[in-house]
Amino acid sequence: MISRESGVFQTSYEGDMALYTLPLARNTTRVVVALLVLLPIPLMMANNEHLMSIVTTIALAAIGAIGLNILVGYTGQISIGQGAFMMVGGYTAAILSSRYGMPFWFGILAGGCTTALVGTLFGIPSLRIKGLYLAIATLAAQLIIEWVINHVPWISGGAQSSIYVDNPELFGFEFNTEFRRYYLVLVVFLLAFFGAQNLVRGRIGRAFIAIRDRDIAAEIIGVNLFRYKLLAFAISSFYAGVAGALWTYYLRIANYENFVLVVSIEYLAMIIIGGLGSVLGAVFGAIFIKLFPIALDLTVVSVSEGVFGIPYQDVANFLANMQLFLFGALIIFFLTVEPEGLARMWEHVKRYFRLWPYSY
Repeated sequence: MISRESGVFQTSYEGDMALYTLPLARNTTRVVVALLVLLPIPLMMANNEHLMSIVTTIALAAIGAIGLNILVGYTGQISIGQGAFMMVGGYTAAILSSRYGMPFWFGILAGGCTTALVGTLFGIPSLRIKGLYLAIATLAAQLIIEWVINHVPWISGGAQSSIYVDNPELFGFEFNTEFRRYYLVLVVFLLAFFGAQNLVRGRIGRAFIAIRDRDIAAEIIGVNLFRYKLLAFAISSFYAGVAGALWTYYLRIANYENFVLVVSIEYLAMIIIGGLGSVLGAVFGAIFIKLFPIALDLTVVSVSEGVFGIPYQDVANFLANMQLFLFGALIIFFLTVEPEGLARMWEHVKRYFRLWPYSY
């Protein structure tokens, strides 16, 4: 009965407007955060840096997916340029750190702010166009940004458009191992997650949802469409810039190949599968998209070698094409069967236990 709302009374506006009003929800959140903080300990004891890198990349992907979901899921502005905005943040951080000796935390903030300005610039057409036309405009942003970075030597650094950076360092503590870099990414991820949850619950979030549901009606009741659409692009791009800067510090290199068009489509798949209009859904989508190729690889390899005796080299090309096919099939499946994605499925599970044994 600890999951029931009955018996939970709020005595203040702060309690009523809290992010998690039920004790079970608050305690569950504390447990999850504690597990994330303690996760590297058993992996460190097992010396499993590969598994640690997978967890870190999931957290990095979740930051960018949360930002894209604010724009697409909450505001209804379709974007296919998330990879390009991450590219801006990554190269901004790399230039500031490698050429001007700025600390990594300044590079992360500068990458987010610079990307917010660029995203706001490309968001200006959103006042006049929407839907497919806006998607094409953001696709143009992907192509324009990628071309500029590749053809301006001052930005890209010359050969192969790569800029190398040193390991992040804070007060003499160097993030030079997989486990240390995980904590750096974890702090930013938690700030991004809880910041987005608070944002969408407030006045700005309600304005975003009103624009998404019916923009003309939102304008009639006093919502400034131009201001809030640009704000949505700015916030989403800021998240993308921070994620791109973190990717650069994590890999210790800024390279455009890490943020090409396929990456933008991958992030769009994350929020569709995870659930549009849900911060937690963006995290679920990042987990699913990052773990799915690994699970598929292990399954196909074990079946091909163990059952049919086919060596891995013979199924490598098939596996790469199968991933693309299954990604497309999953997007179609979720759009037709469960448009609200994994987040909606999670809500069904929670509702079942909240109402049990009275399922009606």
